[in-house]
Amino acid sequence: MASSSESNTRPIRLADIAKAAGVSHGTASNVFSRPEIVREEVRERVKAAAEALGYAGPDPKGRLLRAGKVNAIGVATTEPLSYFFDDPFARAMMAGISEACDATGAGIALVSAGNQEKLAWNIQSALVDGFILFCIEGGSRLVELTRERKLPFVALELGFDDDTVSAIGVDNVAGARLAAQHLAELGHRRFAVLALPFADGSTGLVSPEKVWTALYTGTRDRLVGYFEAFSRYGVDTAGIPVYETENDEASTRAGLETIFASAEPPTAILAMSDRIAMVAIEWLAAHGIAVPGDVSVVGFDGVPDAALCDPPLTTVAQPIAEIGRRAARTILDFDGTVRRETLGVELVVRASSGPPPKTASARTSN
Repeated sequence: MASSSESNTRPIRLADIAKAAGVSHGTASNVFSRPEIVREEVRERVKAAAEALGYAGPDPKGRLLRAGKVNAIGVATTEPLSYFFDDPFARAMMAGISEACDATGAGIALVSAGNQEKLAWNIQSALVDGFILFCIEGGSRLVELTRERKLPFVALELGFDDDTVSAIGVDNVAGARLAAQHLAELGHRRFAVLALPFADGSTGLVSPEKVWTALYTGTRDRLVGYFEAFSRYGVDTAGIPVYETENDEASTRAGLETIFASAEPPTAILAMSDRIAMVAIEWLAAHGIAVPGDVSVVGFDGVPDAALCDPPLTTVAQPIAEIGRRAARTILDFDGTVRRETLGVELVVRASSGPPPKTASARTSN
């Protein structure tokens, strides 16, 4: 019999409950895991013994780990946890992931951290069957940490080339080309680009060298698409300011301050995310610059919020929810295959884009 000091320090185990109730270990286990096969009187006796000893039931983590599957997906990012709730793209993506998980009864664990040490711990300790990675910043580190878990994973918005990584994204070059062509056909010839990160931890005006050595090829590809379209209209792309943001309000506002300090500010802004574009529209309105009367703005993503801003945002829409659904199914139905999918996009024209002001058109044509 266990001493009183031992019973005070040792956690109550299922074997203790079985002994107290006078049943086998297997019967006691069935009371908690398969109660329908145990006689009611025996169930009640085991439960009474468990309550008397303060036993809450088997550790679900241990049971799940023994089963080899926990029926949950980890959704990971290097951004703070608030990213999943504050960023419109992340919210739309999570809706698609949730839909796929709801269909199978799978759970979702959000994995994030403000520093690398906590991120490593969070990735290693997450009780999941696989990961969906938001590779917007810190993508290489996120992939590295996830590989160490030896669990399946799929990257969204993959920021670098790696054919060994499953990834789901869109044709960034084609999408950006649609946006730039739309503005050029409206008559714009003075442009500025508010870009997503080309590398980790940097913001500011971007040199051509940085573009072609970009860590994040998605950002580079969107710029390539813009410039391909502009070259067809005789626009000197070397004169287009490209400002690298962190896809947040502070760096976007800093970029706008820099761009509009120019003697000849742009009549059209190409934003590489709807979040950047919506911040730009707010900043322009606060500075008395009409959209689209003075400056047109075109985003990229197609988040639901874009249709609700003032004015509604013209944007390149990607199938965000469908990407989320496919990513979840990649983990839930994992068969060991590396899958890389590229989905199509479409231009959604709304009220934030229009012809350039007449004074700008006249100056351009001289």
